[in-house]
Amino acid sequence: MHFKYQTGRRYDLDWLRIIAFSLLILYHIGMYYVTWDWHVKSAYAGTGLEPVMRLLNPWRLLLLFFISGLAARFMLDKVSGEDFAMLRLWRLFIPLFIGMQFVVAPQTYFQFLQAGLIEPGFWDFFAKYSDPDYVFKGTTTPTWNHLWYVAYLLVYSFILVGIAPWLQMLANGPVGRLVVGLPNWVLALVLPLIPLLLTRFILTPHWPTSHNLIADWANHASSFSMFLAGYLVAKSPAFWQAIHKMRICSLLIAIVLIVPLSLIWLDWDGFVTTYTEDSLQVFAARFARVAYAWIAIATILGFAQIRLNKPGKVLGYLTSVIFPYYILHQTLIIVIASFLAPYQLAMAIEITALIIGTIAGCVLLTEFVIARVSLLRVCFGMQTKAD
Repeated sequence: MHFKYQTGRRYDLDWLRIIAFSLLILYHIGMYYVTWDWHVKSAYAGTGLEPVMRLLNPWRLLLLFFISGLAARFMLDKVSGEDFAMLRLWRLFIPLFIGMQFVVAPQTYFQFLQAGLIEPGFWDFFAKYSDPDYVFKGTTTPTWNHLWYVAYLLVYSFILVGIAPWLQMLANGPVGRLVVGLPNWVLALVLPLIPLLLTRFILTPHWPTSHNLIADWANHASSFSMFLAGYLVAKSPAFWQAIHKMRICSLLIAIVLIVPLSLIWLDWDGFVTTYTEDSLQVFAARFARVAYAWIAIATILGFAQIRLNKPGKVLGYLTSVIFPYYILHQTLIIVIASFLAPYQLAMAIEITALIIGTIAGCVLLTEFVIARVSLLRVCFGMQTKAD
């Protein structure tokens, strides 16, 4: 299929942002039903969904940070650094602050209630939740829970403002010339993978993911490197040509990696016990997981730019509401799940009700409450009429 790099608006990136957030919503519903640590747990929690979740886990957030970097490049080419910083404050800090103060509070309430750390009574809890000097059994509130992505993106955006001129000089100079001269497979599949591999084997053993802004160094290294990668390649015809040409190859590599990884993930603890942490087999499995993360992203980018690069009313609407959906979704999941739990519904009925309730809650609250009140639009990162 013939491919021509498009210099105008990239609708495929809008679609990918929507898809990435949508997958995140479904992933968090899944977290209620797996054995991994999460805020609340279903009576039906087990290992059944974990193989599917593991296929999404390596790349879902890296894709979001990569797309965020792309968006930052397009925005910074239109506005000054100062205006970009103010826009980020307006669109990210305010939703983060409101989200931590009000939206996340019910999540923490039901989490502590299920754990037996507090007595029933939301408003008594909320009075203490809003007091930063009060500590719940070692947990300081308000907290950001799923909104950590917003906090990290805000910090990365401010850093970007300071280094953007230098990055632009590199992109237009030596880095740009290097990229043009690289083989497609190196540019599309190898180069972006290098910082992820370095992070996994140098930083992750010492700083496992914690979502603690000032101590989450491995997570920062991988997330920020994807954010910067998105910024640097946003307008690189060579990169997008390479991604296009390698899309079939990257798909095949992803499939080849998925098969052994899925088998290993069925009993990861047993695998590590059998071969030990420092064995070549465990190293190879971890290497393959990181490689799969970027290869999956490259595959998605390659097919999206030829299949999804189309405007439409649905795209325009979803682009405007997907961020409020993201802010609301985890609270809705936890609240609805906590109300459903006492009824001891059949698992299929409970899951269906939780999915429908979460999606309906996002749509109804956004469409009939948030979108209709100018102040709430600001609080949830939506454009206002003034914008």
